[in-house]
Amino acid sequence: MFNKSLTRSIPYWLLLALSVASAAVGGWLVWDNATTMQTTLLDGTATNVEVYVGQAWITAGAAILGAGVLGVLLALVLAAAKSLIPAAPVVVEPIDWTADDDASDDAIEPAPDAAEAPTDDDEPATEEGSVATEDGSEDQNGSSGSIATARKISVK
Repeated sequence: MFNKSLTRSIPYWLLLALSVASAAVGGWLVWDNATTMQTTLLDGTATNVEVYVGQAWITAGAAILGAGVLGVLLALVLAAAKSLIPAAPVVVEPIDWTADDDASDDAIEPAPDAAEAPTDDDEPATEEGSVATEDGSEDQNGSSGSIATARKISVK
């Protein structure tokens, strides 16, 4: 299982940011329409739109505000649950500074070049995908390129 930090999780931050945004928009809708309705009702200048449509906007804003608050609480629950899960133990082995470095003593020898490699002229060499015929020539079954390319021979 891939154990990623919660602070590095994009879905977690999306949940938190969108929840805060939803709570802010819902709160603004409720506050704005409620204050507008209250001031117009107290002044005696309230119209049907401000009273009846304002109530619908307050209800919608309350639902959006509630969803945002619920999302923020869910993000907090996820953070608390993630902190309760124990992290995998990290095994650190001590370095033995007194040991000889055998890796530097063993030099890697380069592979011999294909042109310098001895070839046996008595037996035709068969590459993968080529078939040796009785007269010593090779047919290339399923191989792309020429025989010189298959044998890595420079043809000029």
